[in-house]
Amino acid sequence: MRRGIAERGADLPHRWPWLIRGFRRYACRYVRKNFHAVRLSKSGHSLEAGDAPLLVVLNHPSWWDPLIGIVLSRAFIDRDQFAAIDAVAVQQYRFFQRLGFVGVDTKSLRGAVEFLRAGAAILSQPRRVFWVTAQGRFTDARERPLGLQSGVGHLAARLNAATVLPIAIEYAFWTERTPEALVRVGEPLKVAEHPGLSGKEWTALIETALTHNLDALNAETMRRDPAAFTELLTGETGVGGVYDSWRRLKSWARGRKFDPAHDQSAREAQPGAKS
Repeated sequence: MRRGIAERGADLPHRWPWLIRGFRRYACRYVRKNFHAVRLSKSGHSLEAGDAPLLVVLNHPSWWDPLIGIVLSRAFIDRDQFAAIDAVAVQQYRFFQRLGFVGVDTKSLRGAVEFLRAGAAILSQPRRVFWVTAQGRFTDARERPLGLQSGVGHLAARLNAATVLPIAIEYAFWTERTPEALVRVGEPLKVAEHPGLSGKEWTALIETALTHNLDALNAETMRRDPAAFTELLTGETGVGGVYDSWRRLKSWARGRKFDPAHDQSAREAQPGAKS
């Protein structure tokens, strides 16, 4: 670690694996109930990232981002994972700490120091992941500049061997009653390939990478092509109630299998979709 090991003595949350597994199952069920699908762009990078510690930097368009992050976290299920969250939420719900959430006070210098100390301690070990919504506030997915908080850059500047992974998230209604959660993984930034950058320079580098990634996702969102994405999780389809009961009855009378999806071609295009 650089800069005099500011992370020494950081009080990391003690994670409870059984609680994490249970909360992940709950979160996935909740997302499945409220979304048509969580989709990963095929044009971006994969969620594979080797053994190096991983700093995941996301934009922050909505309240749903942490839950979508939990869906994505299944890609790193064999790693120790932590996530930054508003300190007020941790004070209000203490069990968040057992899930690996690290409370961050974004309004004080002390909070910034504690964020750096905790982040550096987490990322001092291989096969660890630290998730950060670096805008620090809800921001529309088309707003530019992204205005990342400088803490994420100063954290990257303190690391020797880590990878920074920019992940873009956007939500859209396509053909179903429920929305799509769309995700694209940007170009990984290996800390070792950018020696000597200051915190300010790292913030600019990460913001540029995340902006390019989000621009690409915005364009794919507007094209509304499910074939451009891999389904990570599928959820609610159809209208439900009397309307779908009538459609089900008609399908049965015609000897056809009932599919409640409004656009059935999207399902047929992705036979390997996960549910």
